[in-house]
Amino acid sequence: MQMKNPIKIVTFGEVLMRLSPPDYRKLVQSDTLEYYFGGTEMNVAVSLSHFGLYTQQITNVSDDLVGDAAISVMRSHGIDVSKVNRVPHPLGLYFMETGSGMRASRIAYNRLHGAFAHIRPDMVDWERALMDADYLHWTGISPAISEGAYQTLRKGLEVANQLGVTVTADPAYRSNLWQYGRKGTEVLKELMHYSHILIGGVNEINEVLGTDFDHSKDGFISACKRLQSDCPNITKVFDKVRTGLSASWQKVYGQAWTGSEYILSEELEISQVVDRIGTGDAFAAGVIYGLIHFDDRDTLSYANAACALKHTIPGDSNLVSVEEVLEVMQGDTGGRIKR
Repeated sequence: MQMKNPIKIVTFGEVLMRLSPPDYRKLVQSDTLEYYFGGTEMNVAVSLSHFGLYTQQITNVSDDLVGDAAISVMRSHGIDVSKVNRVPHPLGLYFMETGSGMRASRIAYNRLHGAFAHIRPDMVDWERALMDADYLHWTGISPAISEGAYQTLRKGLEVANQLGVTVTADPAYRSNLWQYGRKGTEVLKELMHYSHILIGGVNEINEVLGTDFDHSKDGFISACKRLQSDCPNITKVFDKVRTGLSASWQKVYGQAWTGSEYILSEELEISQVVDRIGTGDAFAAGVIYGLIHFDDRDTLSYANAACALKHTIPGDSNLVSVEEVLEVMQGDTGGRIKR
């Protein structure tokens, strides 16, 4: 009997180094910086790898010791790095002051001329990378970086559709990143036509489609229906909703539109936030894992529980196991020691 290949998820996007002063300090207070490797799509790959799935990251990294370290970290999380290109340009960076209480976190990026900005379509053999893939995940961050990143992603989405690969999209729109001449909302709408699962909500739909739906239940459903009308390949929408009481105290719940049904998850409260970076990526990874293993309702609950847990993990990526997510999903939020 021929064995079925394992589920494979391909992610495409920039790998960044994050630099932060420790102990919630501001940069002017510290002569020490902690660093982590991350990036929106890599964060998704890391989380899915810790859930036991086969992941492959497609990206450029610097051809130096920093790039060596980035690849080593990806490998340590079980990510297939065979499609990572080495180029003579520096790895992208960002600096973050971690907020606390009423003081918000602050971020400054140094990425527009980094290694990933120099990626080109001829650097990626999409047919080979996606031949045995089940999912391709992209976000709106990647095509915002450069013309080459946009063209490379577009080619990948075209091949994914030809091969029947399910495309998950988080069309995050960051207006300050689009500096190479294209209009971001137009590009994102174009790329969403190649996508099947939207991870986002009213804000993302309004930004991309130029609509003004409100944030009520009816507004969300109407926005999803309009999205499906404009981008008919989109079959489902999964959205993370956040309430911030302070930088240290957050609440999250999920809502989804399946094409015929509105679904709402239980709200989870995180009263001691350790690190908010990557929580949306943890939600996205939870959605992808759930689509493989659960029905839509449990997929939403699993994604929300994964998102909540990421708030307790330092660094950019969610490092929890499936068992830990299921415990929270099933109501075990007391934080008792497991012996």
